[in-house]
Amino acid sequence: MSLVWVIVGLVAMAAVLLDMFQTLLYPSGDGWLSAPFMRLIWRASKRLGHPLGSATGPLAMVSSIALWVVLMVTAGALIYVPYVPDGFLYSPGIDPSRYPDFAEALYLSLVSIATLGFGDVVGIGPWLRFAPPLEALAGFAVLTAALTWFSQIEGPLVRRRALAMELRTLAETDAAGHLVDWHPSAAHATLSGLARSILEVRTDFAHHTEQFYFQETEPNMALSLQLDQALALRDAALAAQDVSVRDGGQQLRVALEQFAHLLASEFVDTDGAVASTLDAYRTEHSR
Repeated sequence: MSLVWVIVGLVAMAAVLLDMFQTLLYPSGDGWLSAPFMRLIWRASKRLGHPLGSATGPLAMVSSIALWVVLMVTAGALIYVPYVPDGFLYSPGIDPSRYPDFAEALYLSLVSIATLGFGDVVGIGPWLRFAPPLEALAGFAVLTAALTWFSQIEGPLVRRRALAMELRTLAETDAAGHLVDWHPSAAHATLSGLARSILEVRTDFAHHTEQFYFQETEPNMALSLQLDQALALRDAALAAQDVSVRDGGQQLRVALEQFAHLLASEFVDTDGAVASTLDAYRTEHSR
């Protein structure tokens, strides 16, 4: 039975490490555990009308990191508990019989993963002496993963906000209404540049799915509120007589379709049609 608990603990620890790998290093950025956990937090926040606003995304990430820590500590406790107290040497003054075996194992796991190393409990057997330092390395991996995760999200959020501001500026100048008056080369350059920005943000959403759960405090920076201008520019460009303007419109059309397809497959429940998917995206972020 002791071996069973050890195996369960090792499997649980490996599962957490796998989720960290998938979240930070896997191309999709979709951890098998953290992604559905953040989605659950988002849905709960949506039902309540997003009371935390822009803090929902950070809260989802912090909660996922806390889940990693809790599962790691619990996994370590499952590994140690079959050997408590006989497999450990205690400092003078510590009576392990005063505490439940699992509580003692949980304490040892928590101290190990936090790299505190009090030295009040030491394993007697060879592998029990190596287990706490190895768990400390796992704890260091969780800390490193947390810092890396938060540093990785800044770039995608900046690019998303920049695209929203660009669309807002085009809307305020009624670019779609005056597109026929533009020089064809200027119109083509604007449309193709906008298409590239949308595809770049689409790639960010694919690699950093957690950014979907970040709301903006300023409407001008909320991409979900500004994408209607991209639709208006697409329609105006496709209706233009100049072939280069229509070509720019086609590039924008394809970029919007790819962006909508990603949103529909990962975040919102639609058939992937551009207009309905962008409406669903707006609704998801509305308060």
